[in-house]
Amino acid sequence: MADSEADSELLAGVARGDQRALAELFSQHRDRLWRMVTFRMDPRLHGRVDADDVLQEAWLAAVQRIDSFLVDASRSIFVWFRLITCQTLVDIHRRHIGAQKRSAGHEFSIDQGWSTSSTSSSLSFHLLDQLTTPSEAAFRQELTQKLHEALHGMRDLDREVLALRHFEQLTNRESAQVLGISEQAASDRYVRALTRLRTVMKPSPEN
Repeated sequence: MADSEADSELLAGVARGDQRALAELFSQHRDRLWRMVTFRMDPRLHGRVDADDVLQEAWLAAVQRIDSFLVDASRSIFVWFRLITCQTLVDIHRRHIGAQKRSAGHEFSIDQGWSTSSTSSSLSFHLLDQLTTPSEAAFRQELTQKLHEALHGMRDLDREVLALRHFEQLTNRESAQVLGISEQAASDRYVRALTRLRTVMKPSPEN
């Protein structure tokens, strides 16, 4: 049986409330959801919260909300899983950080996605981790400043689509669904954001 046919049968099972079909689909997308959790998790939770634990909570939430899956038939099941996992991660942020992160409850909303500050923080943390080593302290400081300027100079949607495509590795179609924009708009914004980031992050001649 072709993958698309198998997936169609599983989706039909989910529509009937079949938890086994839901479990199979969740398993198929687990690695992608794990990548999202790792990218979005506040650095202060590293070592305290495991991404697998977040996914376990997200799975239980998906089971409880299985009846809501077909509310928006245009949304892929991965995007639906991602939505639930994002909401689970926000709840975990709130529980573990609490008053230290007063905006935790507003980090994510169904309509608006992740907040500007949350996405910028995640992008900065992971980009700096990829581009520098701890021994490059002076260069890291310069790069941090350039990165912050580049990210804060972007429009919110441009910054978000960069995070979705480059770090979460969503397809253009999935990114468009998450952001509620057309596929063409998502593609244009990604190219624009990537070009701006590459220009600003270009090493200085002395480096």
